[in-house]
Parts: sequence; C-alpha cells; structure tokens
Amino acid sequence: MKILISTFGTHGDVQPFLALGQRLRAVGHQVVICTSASYGSAITALGLGHAPISDVMLDLTRALLDGSEPALAVLRRLGPAMRAMIDAEWHAAQQVAPDLLVYHPKMLGSYHIAERLACPLVLAIPLPFYTPTRAFPNPFFANLRLGGRANLASFRLLALSDALYSGTTNRFRTRSLGLLPLPRFADLRRTRTGTPIPTLYPYSPHLLPIPADFPPHVHVTGTWFLEPDTSWVPSPVLTDFLAAGPPPVYVGFGSMGGRGAVRRTQIVLDALARSGHRGVLARGWGGLAPDALPANVYSLDTAPHDWLFPQMTAVVHHGGAGTTAAGLRAGKPTVICPVVGDQPFWGRIVATRGLGPEPIPQQRLSAARLATAIASAADDPGIRQRAAALGVQIRSEDGVGNAVALLEQYTQAQQMPVPAESGPITSIV
Repeated sequence: MKILISTFGTHGDVQPFLALGQRLRAVGHQVVICTSASYGSAITALGLGHAPISDVMLDLTRALLDGSEPALAVLRRLGPAMRAMIDAEWHAAQQVAPDLLVYHPKMLGSYHIAERLACPLVLAIPLPFYTPTRAFPNPFFANLRLGGRANLASFRLLALSDALYSGTTNRFRTRSLGLLPLPRFADLRRTRTGTPIPTLYPYSPHLLPIPADFPPHVHVTGTWFLEPDTSWVPSPVLTDFLAAGPPPVYVGFGSMGGRGAVRRTQIVLDALARSGHRGVLARGWGGLAPDALPANVYSLDTAPHDWLFPQMTAVVHHGGAGTTAAGLRAGKPTVICPVVGDQPFWGRIVATRGLGPEPIPQQRLSAARLATAIASAADDPGIRQRAAALGVQIRSEDGVGNAVALLEQYTQAQQMPVPAESGPITSIV
C-alpha cells in the first residue's frame, strides 16, 4: 500500500508521524512523508520517502515563537507561504498517487486532495482537539472549569478555525482541483457524503482516559514513539557528567524560546541552586542561552529523550505533547512551564494526576516558583511513585502498532473498527 503522510510544524508535530512511517515501512508499506525540507535527513535516515515543502512556513512559525521578526511583518508573509505549502502538498499527492492519506490538520490541503483523488483519509494529531466531549473542555481552554454541557460547547472553536482559511482552501479547490467551493462553516471532519473521517489521537489513554462519549471512528492509540536510535552515541563529557553525581533535573523548552532567553536561563540556574539539584539544560530553539555554567549544570544541543530522560530525577519543559509523553514514559516527575497552544492542557493533566506540581506559565516564571516546583517534583515520594507507575503503563503500550493495525483495517474495510467499550470518566481538566 502506498501511504502519504502529511504534517507540518515543530519537532513535536513531525516526530510522531516519522514513528508511524517507520512502523508502516517495517510491515511492508511504501511511505512518503510530506513536510518541511529541513526534516529531510531524519526522514530519509528511516528509509522513508520525502516530499519536501518549503521551509518558509516553518521559518515564519519560528519567528512568531521566538520574536526574531516583527509579528506584523511575519503575518503579512503567512498567506503566500500557506498557499505555496498547499500547492506542494498537491504536487506530492500527484506524484505518490496514495492508497491512503494520513494528515495532521495543519496541512490545509489534505481534506480537499483526498476528495479529488477519491482517496481514503485519516486525521491524526496528538491532542484531543477535534472530538467534542463532556469529559474536558477544548484543550485551548484548559484552565477553565466547565461542566459537561459547557465542555461540549467549547469545541465550537473548530468551526471558527476552519472558517479562517476557507477563502484560501476554496481557491485551491476551484483553481487547482476543479472542485466546487465549500460553505465557510463546512464540517471538515466529515467527507462530502457525510461519513465521519477516522481520527487517531496518539497519546496515552493511561494519562488521559478515553471519554465514554467518543464516537466509534475516534481512536486513542497510545503515543507514537520512534524506535531507539542505536547509532547515537553521547559525548564522553556528557556521560562523565551524569556519572559524577546524583541524577540531575532536565530543563528544556523545545521550540519555545528566543526573547528573554538569557533571563530565563538565569532563572533556571538560580532555581536549580535553590533546590539543591544538578541540572542538564537543553538549548532547543533558543529558549535557554547557557554561557558560563556552574560545575553541577551541563548544557547540550540535543539528545534522544528515550536515552536521556531515564537518567534524570525529574523533567522541566514547556509541555509539548511529545516531550510530555517522553518524560512520563521514562517514569519521571514533570514540571510544565507552558507558553501557548496545548501546553497548558498537558500541564493541567500532569498536575491533576499528581505527576508533578501545578504548571507555571512562563510569563510568571521566577526562580522561587521554579525552585519550589523542582523540589516538589524531585523530592515528593508520592509524585515519584505515581510517575514511575505511569511510566510502566506507557512503556507497555504499542501506540504505533495500534495505529498501523487500524489503518490497515480501515483501508481493507473502508471503515474504522469499533473500539472496545470504555467506562465513563469524570472531567479531569
């Protein structure tokens, strides 16, 4: 089977799809990943095909996150970059002629391309953003305490978000695909015949239980992790540092960074000193800018989380879905310092489940608050025990294998199988 996987965004938006492609290839399918050109080497290293799109959109996203360019100037360039990305996706689909298209909803062309090619389509995103439920609010409203009916209503944001791009997508439909335009508030979670689009959520149901009101075409598979990279070798300096004392605390803010990096780094160093813990700092996209460091703190550009996190005593990060899953898979207490998007949502879940302290929004980050949070996460026996127990559960999952089985069954039967019934849960966010 020829499978086109289309995704866009930062590392956390792309890596799960690489893991999916890796397993699909292992069981005999031909897989092409359509995403930004800068991920090309990682894709081809896995033996997958790469249909590149320009890095312009990714660079603009980075500029918005790190403040390296004026926001208004960036926003003016988004429209042309978005149209170019959709055109590149259509070109990739024509070249691949896929039997199945799996897409992240940031890829605005996928829904329409699948209609044009009469190709089965599956939506996938590591966040329960596209399925209304009474169990919790739309993840972008994580800090609101709503009841079941209001939780359902909060998902109406979906129609508004789709409507924002309807002009761009309708021009693409009519001019490039020869299709009729859609109403501004068309439901893009259903095909034109009204059939719901199968949806995969690659996060752990042990972390966030499956709501009883999720419909049969929606599946929480477990997180999609890459197979360990056996070719990666840590530097002797890093291994010596880890062996020289008790397990340190990992601190990294991934793709969140840029403005205030020097101040943020000083806050982290002061917090580590106050808490009495050693630290490993990850620079990411510039969220931290370590220069002169004390002997009990080590800085690195990157290291595989599945290698590094098990050697930590706790992890501190921005709360991206991938980093959150990796830290919890390692069984480590977690401190989340969210910035935007789904990060407050995962921070709220971690705190509610007793896997770490209350999240600290980065605009409120201080040495005192972070030191207290680190001490709580690293030294509280209850938090450590709960995190370790969840780690065992997550490591027992095969999220990628579950997803592959569902995709194969879907393409064979043209409908997703009905999942086993799950008991009702109360709102946990």
